[in-house]
Amino acid sequence: MENNILDIKGFSCTMLIVKTKKAMDKLNSGDVLEIHSTDKGSVNDLKGWAAATGNEFVGYKEEDNSLKFWIKKG
Repeated sequence: MENNILDIKGFSCTMLIVKTKKAMDKLNSGDVLEIHSTDKGSVNDLKGWAAATGNEFVGYKEEDNSLKFWIKKG
């Protein structure tokens, strides 16, 4: 992970959450993690995970057949 960017293109739900959690564990409160994914279901997965873990789902956008997400560590 470089500069708080996690590239998990090609991974589906379970690995998406596992890798996101591991990356978030390395951050300080208030830091923002940028996640790159190709899994269309990851929108709901990451929104739900952030809410359940006390982190803030900042937003996402679709770009070049992939999704970019931003989650702020609580």
